[in-house]
This record gives sequence, C-alpha cells and structure tokens, in this order.
Amino acid sequence: MTDSLNIRQAPAGEALLSARSVRKHYGGVEVLKGISLNVNPGQVMCLLGPSGSGKSTFLRCINHLEKIDGGRISVNGELIGYSQRTDRIVEMNPREVARQRRGIGMVFQRFNLFPHMTALENITAAPIGVRKIAKTNAVRRGRELLDRVGLANLAGAYPAQMSGGQQQRVAIARALAMDPKLLLFDEPTSALDPELVGDVLDVMRTLAADGMTMVVVTHEIGFAREVADQVVFMDGGVVVESGLPASVLTNPQSPRTKAFLDGVIPATAGPNEKITL
Repeated sequence: MTDSLNIRQAPAGEALLSARSVRKHYGGVEVLKGISLNVNPGQVMCLLGPSGSGKSTFLRCINHLEKIDGGRISVNGELIGYSQRTDRIVEMNPREVARQRRGIGMVFQRFNLFPHMTALENITAAPIGVRKIAKTNAVRRGRELLDRVGLANLAGAYPAQMSGGQQQRVAIARALAMDPKLLLFDEPTSALDPELVGDVLDVMRTLAADGMTMVVVTHEIGFAREVADQVVFMDGGVVVESGLPASVLTNPQSPRTKAFLDGVIPATAGPNEKITL
C-alpha cells in the first residue's frame, strides 16, 4: 500500500460502506485516483460513467477482488482486505478475505453459474460448503429464494436450459443465499438481450424496496432515476459528480456529466421514462 490506512470500527449509525481516497493502478496507468464515497444501510447507489471510467474496478475493490494501492475501504466498520499489526498495515490472508466476502454479495455481468449444477444446487453450494448450513435448511432457503426471483419452477434446471435473464436471476438468488450485508452489481443487464432486461431489473427493484444495501454499476439510466438513493458519475478514475438522482440526472452541475447524459438520454424522454443506455 502506498498510502497510510486509518483503521477504526464504525460507530452505530455510520455508513455501511465507506471508501476514502481509494487508488488503484495497473502498471503505470492509474485507474482510480482517490475515490471517496459513503453508502448508508438500506441505500442504493448507482455508479454511472463511460467505459474505462473505473466503475467496475472500484466495485471489485470493495470485496478485494482487486487490491487497492492507496486509501481504505470499510464495510460495516471493518477494513476490507487489510488489517493493522502494531504500526503496520498488512494484507489479510486468503482465509480472512474469504470470511469478509461472505458478507458482500456480488452479481457479475456474466452469470458465472456452475454449468454442471442445477439452479438450486448453484444457490445452495456456498451455504452448505462455506457456511456449513445443514443441507435441508439450505435447500429450503434456496427454494424460497428461487420463488423470490420468480423461478420457483426451475429448481432442477441447468444453466444451459435457462435464458440469460433466468441465469442472472439465479445468480442474484445465489448471492442472497449468503445473507450479505451489501450486494454489488457489476452491469448485471449488459449481457442480456433487451427483452430479458426487465425481469432482472424488477428483481433488483424488489430488493431495493426490501431495504437491501446495493451498489450498482449500470447503464440503465431509468433504473438509476427510479431506484437509486444516490447517483455517482465517474470519469477518468475520479468522482465527477454525485447526489440525488433528480439532481444529477436532471440538472447536472458538471459539464462532463451533462455531456455524458446528453449523449445517452434522448431529448424526447419524459421524466418518468425508463431509458437504457
């Protein structure tokens, strides 16, 4: 780590996710240049921006799939990926990182389901194998989650027998099976045919309504306008603008944000129209 990391436990009422001056580089290219933001319990944050702006990299840093090179990320008051040993900051061992990831669910662009497992088996594998939950309890919970995402009739189906939208909903149910405090979505609809996007977004709307804390990298402007508590526009590895959806999406203060939105939202779009970037 090139920057000092300040470790402390978050008092009650503080942000569930806290990022401070997060930096990340690949070789000589600095991808994140000091990202700072908070997400409170029950909030939905949508990250918008052009390709290459650092959105997905930042998301992967939250659960230490990518190591940061400066700053700090805390979830529920616990520093992610690192610990303090006397006067030194050291990276956690893989077992400790895996423990932290249990509380941070992630849904990827590609569904990453195990092809040799049924939908129900994909959902129950981690609770049984990692959390050591009894199989009967895990199966019961898995069926409840399949019903929650509208796929109760596909418990025995294999990924190859499901549409992309159905596979993504299984992936969401799989993430929920670990009872995460925080759920991360990395452009969850970008790999889907347009007619399949709606079902996935409906599941995400339900999760938001139920109070799930979510950080969503998305190109779905309408979803961000409707569901997000906070919209963050990133470009060039920095936060250019952040605030309420009505403010950022309707009356952006940064010329860069305005130029981006002007390029993706048709002039004829009404305030309640769902726009897909």
